[in-house]
Amino acid sequence: MSGPLTGLKVLDLSRLLPGGFCSLLLADLGAEVLKVEDTGMGDYVRWSPPYVEGAEDSARSALFLSLNRNKRSIRLDLKSDAGKEILLRLAREHDVLLESFRPGVLDRLGVGYERLKQENPGLVYCAITGYGQDGPKRDAAGHDMNYLALGGLLGLTGDPDGAPIQAAGQIADVGGGALMAAVGILAALRERERSGLGQVVDVSMFDGALSFLAMIAAQTLADGVVPRRGLLPLSGQFACYRPYECKDGGWVACGALEPKFWQAWCRGAGREDLIEQQFAAPGSDGHRAVEAAFRERTREEWEAFAAEHDCCVEPVLDLPEALESELVRAREMVVELDQPGAAAPVRLLGLPIKLDRTPGDPARAPGPALGEHTDEVLSALGYDAEAIGALKESGAVAGPTTAQQESFLGG
Repeated sequence: MSGPLTGLKVLDLSRLLPGGFCSLLLADLGAEVLKVEDTGMGDYVRWSPPYVEGAEDSARSALFLSLNRNKRSIRLDLKSDAGKEILLRLAREHDVLLESFRPGVLDRLGVGYERLKQENPGLVYCAITGYGQDGPKRDAAGHDMNYLALGGLLGLTGDPDGAPIQAAGQIADVGGGALMAAVGILAALRERERSGLGQVVDVSMFDGALSFLAMIAAQTLADGVVPRRGLLPLSGQFACYRPYECKDGGWVACGALEPKFWQAWCRGAGREDLIEQQFAAPGSDGHRAVEAAFRERTREEWEAFAAEHDCCVEPVLDLPEALESELVRAREMVVELDQPGAAAPVRLLGLPIKLDRTPGDPARAPGPALGEHTDEVLSALGYDAEAIGALKESGAVAGPTTAQQESFLGG
């Protein structure tokens, strides 16, 4: 069965998480994604532990495989004239080019958007950067935490008198970068159906992360009130919407924001006296009473309680518990993929976008070895065996490698 994006051809020049996750979504939904990697170590995440036993060196990183299944790989030296010419040829045949360099890098190499659109006016060019293609920080380096810090999100996360707390997931990278890029790409492709022209999709992870504060920022812009860490309605201010420690040291998340859910919890627990404490502030007598009530039962007992009473209380699971849960199995959010050479199928997170008629396939093809498809791609572009050999000899391209590299992420 064809996926909803079957026929869409994407050149992915990005590395690491934001671009990789964006093109992963497109690939899982049926797009043909070609990773364009350099003739050195390629995408840095390839060399990051832990490793899948038996898999080829450049495709054995579990982190790499989590982002790069269903893709192909070619190795080009974009500093060489021959490498640039190959990219221009590829651009003629592709719908989308995705990159995550600092602004202006491809322009300085002579293969920026203005040059690429001469080869393909319909090309959608998506650039994921920290701070966008313009503005005072366009050339600054950064990572997820930096974007969250400058956008105000990090400063609002944590307890009132504590330090800002970093989230376990990469909010700016994935939410502010990868997801915004995927939406931007699909919007530009939809517009191309009318105009026949491509355009630049400028995605700033800072912009994307800031947009997650839509409701909080709207309030501040309207009344000028400065929100305080740990004292926001949905991040610690209300007794009805917080995590609570249980009798056994486990935790549950109480999300009883609507009065009917809070009342269901209070009545089910035999604590109708707490109904009026739904919006009690941290440190108040009412909030301490709610804390004490939650400590009267174990996490398992609260889980059984929640199954009986519709009150928006759920256990706080550790990651292995979550991955093995009935909910994850039912939603097919862990899938198995056959990776060449691996001693066993590789388990990865599934596709979070479910379509009933043309579903995606997160296990259509394994993650590619570095440069695995170089010869195949060049042949399709019209290069014969002699020309491909000459390109390799000159260093403009490279085929598969088995050399192990050291990751900057550790290992």
